[in-house]
Amino acid sequence: MEREALAARIYQVAHLTGHFVLRSGKTSSEYFDKYRFESDPEILAEIAAQMAELLPEETEMLAGLETGGIPLATALSLYTGLPAIFVRKKAKDYGTRRLAEGADFAGRNVAVVEDVITTGGQVVESTRKLEELGAEIAAVVCVIDRQSGGRENIEKAGYRLASLFTKSDLEAAAKATHRNE
Repeated sequence: MEREALAARIYQVAHLTGHFVLRSGKTSSEYFDKYRFESDPEILAEIAAQMAELLPEETEMLAGLETGGIPLATALSLYTGLPAIFVRKKAKDYGTRRLAEGADFAGRNVAVVEDVITTGGQVVESTRKLEELGAEIAAVVCVIDRQSGGRENIEKAGYRLASLFTKSDLEAAAKATHRNE
C-alpha cells in the first residue's frame, strides 16, 4: 500500500468527531481512535512495514508503551525480527514488579513505539524511566503526531521523534481521496 493510501485509510477508520477529553486534559472536537487501526490486521501490517523505515539503524529492541504502543511494537517486532518489551505507565506492585516486561534492555539501543502523540507527556515520562533503568534511547516513533506540541516536548527532553504521519498528512490524504472518488 502506498503511503498516501495508508494515510487515507487510517483517517477513514480512526478519525472521529465529537467532544473528547485527551490525556493531557485538553478537549478536542476530533479524535484518532488508535484501536480502530490497530485492530485491523491489514492496516496494522502495513503500518509496521512503513514504520520499520523510521527506525534508526542502531535500533536493537522495541519498547511498546501501554496500551496503544504494545500492538504496534508487536507488529514491528514480527516485521523486523527485533525483540520487543512492553512498558507500563507505572511498575505493577505484584509479581515481577517491573515497569517493562520482556527481554533485558539495559545497555541496548531501544526505539520507543507509540500510537498517537498529542503533548508527548506520557512518552517523555516513560522514556525517561526506561533510560533510568539502563536503556539507550535510539528514537521515539509513532503513527500519528497530532501536531499539538508533542514533537517539541519530546525533542526538548532530548529524544528524536519520527512520526509516520502528522495530523496534516492524514487530513490531506483524506481530502485527496475524497476528490478522486
